[in-house]
Amino acid sequence: MDVSIIIPAFNEEEYLGATLDAIEAASKRLVGAADVGIEVIVVDNNSVDGTADVAHARGAVVVNEPVQGISRARNAGAREASGEVLVFVDADVILPENLLLLVHDAMSDRICVGGGADVEYRPRRVLVRAYLRMWRILGRMTDMVQGATQFCRKDVFEEIGGYDETAWIGEDVDFYWALKRYAKRRGMTVAVIRETKVLASTRRFDEWPLWRILIWTNPIFIAMFRRRKRFWGGWYSDAVR
Repeated sequence: MDVSIIIPAFNEEEYLGATLDAIEAASKRLVGAADVGIEVIVVDNNSVDGTADVAHARGAVVVNEPVQGISRARNAGAREASGEVLVFVDADVILPENLLLLVHDAMSDRICVGGGADVEYRPRRVLVRAYLRMWRILGRMTDMVQGATQFCRKDVFEEIGGYDETAWIGEDVDFYWALKRYAKRRGMTVAVIRETKVLASTRRFDEWPLWRILIWTNPIFIAMFRRRKRFWGGWYSDAVR
């Protein structure tokens, strides 16, 4: 079972190196335990910093996607991927060393179409930590699995059409729900890895004022404006670096 790890990256020079180092450590753990090939693809999504240089320096394949959008970047990486299993990792996420091994174990079951990994945030402010804990409860209740790390079979990815390129936020939850619908129709399964958690950057939660966090993470606001790019500058034009 060959694995392609796809990392969408827009101006991630400062964060990408640590992400790739963690992926390398997790890849070595997997290769040491299973007969598997691994490729790492960084999709440079119109960066103007040294994102591509960082990726090249660590031996990743660099794919250029000039039209901005995280869904477009993920889909562009998937088109270039050669692996049977695709693993999507955000450019500011740290994988634990056993994560890829757990993904491999899940996907070794032929009826598993894909899934995602649980996410941990460690923001500085106590109030924000409490707010994110509330979001975790809501996520479990509504069966949301975020895109910090998601995975699926490549043929399934193609059948469900990949990530929705018209959505500027929430495309990861849409994708997971699409996997679930696909699996249900065919009597198959999805897997959510909860034995360990990937560590996501809290830069927005640490730098933004509380009012901005409460608005931009409000489910109603997201539902109303998720397909309008101008509302999501904090992820695109003026993202925290």
